[in-house]
Amino acid sequence: MDYATVAQAERFLIAQRFTAMVNRYDVSLVGPDGRSPGEPVCFVEQKRMAFKEQVDFRLPDGRTSLFGFKARSVLDLGATYDVTAADGTAIGTFKKEGMKSLLRSTWRMSQPGQPDVTGQERSVPIALLRRLQDLIPLPFHFDFTVDGRPILSVERQRSLRDRYLLTIHVPGLDRRLAIAMGVALDALQQR
Repeated sequence: MDYATVAQAERFLIAQRFTAMVNRYDVSLVGPDGRSPGEPVCFVEQKRMAFKEQVDFRLPDGRTSLFGFKARSVLDLGATYDVTAADGTAIGTFKKEGMKSLLRSTWRMSQPGQPDVTGQERSVPIALLRRLQDLIPLPFHFDFTVDGRPILSVERQRSLRDRYLLTIHVPGLDRRLAIAMGVALDALQQR
């Protein structure tokens, strides 16, 4: 995989794998048809019920670490998550906005040198339905904006397993931060 291509890509697919003890995701470029997975970008693993949330993003072979995110605190409520490169360099942060998330889930994402980005569930009716029932997976979509300008969209695709189309609308957004946010929306949303 040529990571210069990843740094310029505008669309990614995030697909969850079914496993018992860990959440696993495959991240790929979008295929030529605009819907199916293309070239693999990374493999993601999150231990369930971990004391302190940590998610690792690795090359598709699963051995080489690329980046990750980790909660700053043990308590998950309102935790800030730091996204860092494999060498520890800061890429950005994200945090669920507790009070703003009562009606529609709302997240704040920050990247050094860039304005903060706010992401919110697109549909109020779907957000309310999602809170009332857990049996049927509803297709939630998030739009991240700055002053009304779209920065990032994450749309759940219709499939048996969790699958998301991540679309980046601006060139300056670090793709690693965007991918981490996309995975976090699935892995952390219910908390």
